[in-house]
Amino acid sequence: MDEHGKHDRHGDRHGHADRHAGHGPSTPVHQRGAHGHGQPGHGHHNGAYRNPEDLDAYVKRQLDPARAEWQKPDRVLRTLGLRRGAVVADIGAGAGFWVLKLARAVGREGHVYAVEPEPQLIAVLRERLTTARMSNVSPVLGRDDDPMLPAGVCDVVLIVNTYHHFPDGPAFLRKVARLLRRGGAIVNIDFAKRETPVGPPVEHRVAREDFLRDARRAGLRLVAEHDFLPHQYFLVLKPSRVR
Repeated sequence: MDEHGKHDRHGDRHGHADRHAGHGPSTPVHQRGAHGHGQPGHGHHNGAYRNPEDLDAYVKRQLDPARAEWQKPDRVLRTLGLRRGAVVADIGAGAGFWVLKLARAVGREGHVYAVEPEPQLIAVLRERLTTARMSNVSPVLGRDDDPMLPAGVCDVVLIVNTYHHFPDGPAFLRKVARLLRRGGAIVNIDFAKRETPVGPPVEHRVAREDFLRDARRAGLRLVAEHDFLPHQYFLVLKPSRVR
């Protein structure tokens, strides 16, 4: 779901815009309820999944090598400081732009849960994992209102270009917070609510301030913020109450 494809205001990336593609110039995220992850074609609203109409084009946009120029995945991973053996959940994993990178970062001792609500994208991801011989990744068919993972399993939960797909953001964040181990963190990277060369239409974006308000309602606090991404905010949050 992680969106980043071109803005194509016609295709509603499955409703809102290419959710995972990499959001090129404002790809309409597909209509997944109030938010969607952003790649063309699969729009699911409140739990009703719809796969991308043009799966190949969607995957191509999402995995476009040019995305690295502005998404800066290597620097993001260095900043997160993932240790070998860590357990990470990628919410809205799509075709796996982040998944393989995360799997390499945590090593064989670690594990990545790739949560994605679009069945066809889960199938694409499985093929990529087989080709890459990755054994430390578990694809998970999630929902817009539930990541479908057990509590207390994750050191880090990564949400990239996906928050606008959740029909009830604070409720979803509360469920995500339950996934964390003691000391764990939620990382949200998403497009600023302004025109940018890539990304979903501005009207589908969630402003930094609005996201933080939702996070506070969900019992989360901001512990770090990084500003090196040209089109996105990068926030690190933890539960306000230490469990």
